[in-house]
Amino acid sequence: MTHTFTAKNIVPKTHVLGVPISPVSFGQAQDQVLAWARARKSRFVVLANVHVVVTATQDATFCRTVAAADLATPDGAPVAWVLRRLGHPRQDRVSGPDLMWALLGRCAAEGLPVYFYGSTPKTLVALMACTAQTFPALKIAGFESPPFRPLSAQEDDAAVQRINTSDAGLVFVGLGCPKQEHWMLAHRGRVNAVMLGVGAAFDFHAGTVSRAPLWMREHGLEWLHRLLSEPRRLWKRYFVTNTIFLLKVILPLILRKKVK
Repeated sequence: MTHTFTAKNIVPKTHVLGVPISPVSFGQAQDQVLAWARARKSRFVVLANVHVVVTATQDATFCRTVAAADLATPDGAPVAWVLRRLGHPRQDRVSGPDLMWALLGRCAAEGLPVYFYGSTPKTLVALMACTAQTFPALKIAGFESPPFRPLSAQEDDAAVQRINTSDAGLVFVGLGCPKQEHWMLAHRGRVNAVMLGVGAAFDFHAGTVSRAPLWMREHGLEWLHRLLSEPRRLWKRYFVTNTIFLLKVILPLILRKKVK
């Protein structure tokens, strides 16, 4: 089913812990991104999971960055669940890896060029091989792994020039949170394409990091799979941020419903 969804009829954002999230469906998110991409609009999209929401409540600068996004989708079952309780009963999860893959398929069908910015050279090589096999018609305008250090003004200008001269309509950004969100905001108005901060999606689709089985994703347990896969790196993110989200958002909504 094709959705009619343009910049003029984006529904107002709903605040989750004070962080504005766009209550859009998976199909609506695709349609809006592609509409901007076809017109080479400089826009940026945040995929807001629990980690993004909680981090935004603890970092005022990051909160302003998320709030400035042209689209901030509910990436994460808990965030989608909260939106359903806040007046959007049909809200589904708009997962970053799933949105990226769906958009690649549609870009391949339309002949819309895409660009990949971020991650490591090894991951990008594997990702290019995977996308070429799955979407042979996909036009990859370019890909690059920037250094893990701040770029000089000259280096940054050169990267912007490479992206813009490639004629890409979409730029998938895999720099990790919150770096990718800050990068996208800083480059809105400079990069002539839609920028999507997709985080670990590069690794998932490249096969360098295993993704949770479908049944875990459907039951909101993808975080558990990632925690078990990388406990040392992710324990704080999931134990701390998930606990904060549970205590400050989910439990109050459950208790409020019981009182009613």
